[in-house]
Amino acid sequence: MANAYAYARVSTREQNEDRQMNALKELPVPKENIFLDKQSGKDFERPSYKRMVRRMQKDDILYIKSIDRLGRNYEEILEQWRILTKEKGVDITVLDMPLLDTRRGRDLMGTFISDLVLQLLSFVAENERTNIRQRQAEGIAAAKAKGVRFGRPELPCPDNFQEICKAWKKKKITLQQAAEACGMAKGTFYGKAKKLEETH
Repeated sequence: MANAYAYARVSTREQNEDRQMNALKELPVPKENIFLDKQSGKDFERPSYKRMVRRMQKDDILYIKSIDRLGRNYEEILEQWRILTKEKGVDITVLDMPLLDTRRGRDLMGTFISDLVLQLLSFVAENERTNIRQRQAEGIAAAKAKGVRFGRPELPCPDNFQEICKAWKKKKITLQQAAEACGMAKGTFYGKAKKLEETH
């Protein structure tokens, strides 16, 4: 007896998964077979996905809302599709793209159309992510050009910073002691001391 599964993924813990989950809950999938990962796309360690794939057997069906839930880039999506359909023998249905339903058109033409659409959509999904990253980088560059500062504000130097630097330079105190006297990390103190040296 084939089992039905559904998988949803959001890229960050702040992102809302309701849109995906609401669509998946309407499917003929037992609640315990709906898996969700809230993971950054950076490391892509997806415990729920891995657990689900381990449980899946030949002829089971997997529902996903959109193709990019399978991977973070073109190669990864294609690889996961291959593992699921070829190695595990699982059927996949992509809700946003009815053409991507491996239960249909199991003949050569059906498989060809499915593979073609998959490759196209994987490329589009990766291309969109690349464009988003580029827009973000351009936005940050434009903001920096306007003087907007990113990251933590710089720690102010204590009033006796110059004296501490001199003592450190003359090897009267260690770098660790100098940093602690200023309430800074060693790297921060060293960087500020070098900057002070360059300006004098």
